[in-house]
Amino acid sequence: MRAPLRSPPGPGAGGHHQVLFALAECLPFAVALLVLLVELTPAHVVYTGPLLVATPALAAVTMGPKGTLAATVVAVGVSVTTATYNHAWGGQQVYTNFLALFLVSVASFMTSRAARTRRENELNQLRRIATAAQEVLLRPVLDRLGPVRAASMYLAAETGAQIGGDLYDAVQTRYGVRMIVGDVRGKGLPAVRAAAVVLGAFREAVHYEDDLVEVINHCGAALRRDAVVAGVGAGAAGGDDALLEGFVTALVAQIPDGHRVEVINRGHPPPLLLRNGTVRSLMPTAPLPPLGLEEFISGPPGRTDSYPFAPGDRLLLCTDGVIEARDRDSTFFDLPEAMVTMRDHTRQAFLEGLRQALLRHTQGRLVDDVAVILVDRREDEGHGSTGGPAQGPR
Repeated sequence: MRAPLRSPPGPGAGGHHQVLFALAECLPFAVALLVLLVELTPAHVVYTGPLLVATPALAAVTMGPKGTLAATVVAVGVSVTTATYNHAWGGQQVYTNFLALFLVSVASFMTSRAARTRRENELNQLRRIATAAQEVLLRPVLDRLGPVRAASMYLAAETGAQIGGDLYDAVQTRYGVRMIVGDVRGKGLPAVRAAAVVLGAFREAVHYEDDLVEVINHCGAALRRDAVVAGVGAGAAGGDDALLEGFVTALVAQIPDGHRVEVINRGHPPPLLLRNGTVRSLMPTAPLPPLGLEEFISGPPGRTDSYPFAPGDRLLLCTDGVIEARDRDSTFFDLPEAMVTMRDHTRQAFLEGLRQALLRHTQGRLVDDVAVILVDRREDEGHGSTGGPAQGPR
């Protein structure tokens, strides 16, 4: 979730570092140009050989193997040009400079390639760890859960990321099929931690809390406990962001035996119900604040809302990364229209079509994570199966 209450970032350290890095990449070629200017002017009496020899080493620091080769080619070109212009061929100094340039270039290229290989190995290891974490934290929902068929999708907005600040899960319990979709304010590792805390509390509470309100309250209590622990650590380090910004919008739904769905919403986008080609938004009757902001609840702790969910209906639970996705003209993605357009698709085909439509609408630039659970109430699904594992083909 984006941080709407935070002021727009100014020219901070990130942009400053990018400028410095760009200047560092230009430095080898600037040195080569300086040497060329000196050698083509009366100032060529100044000995510039060491400066030119250093260009491949400078390039190896920031530009990788290809940049090192490019700097070497430029340095050789400058050496040949200046030696020809100054009629220096045949002198020992010219050949000494070429030998030094050759040795430094080979050493720089080998060092740069070794560093690149090491970084790639480290990144591959991190990707494997992220994939394993995703399988534990955001596992795909089962295809068959009691009286419904389900599917899930997750798209991380951060480039190269496998997981982010959105969360989802669907569990079959003795009370029915229980699902959660949530969105953590902020991004990065703190958001992943908050998502793990909420999911852990949900997976524990769904099996012994008969009241859906108590399930989501259990998630909120776990988030507050973790915020206090994180706040103590942050206070020891001189910060308090964990206490000031830790909240999660969440929606918990339950599909018991019978043709209905029960929902309790804590500041999250409402689920959408597709029936007979018409999409309906299941708005809460009493809006509640997100998890972590319980001090703003002035009345009762909330109650579940019940809606019809008949055979043939399709229910979609998602995070705001879907409904707030914008194109270049700042036009929001029309999720109800997409649901109607793909109403005859299978669940997996629907999610793939939704993924393609989102990326097409945003030109491939998602600014927020996306989590989706899609649930179909099938006409051929029987009742009384919520107490044990699902059987039958998947």
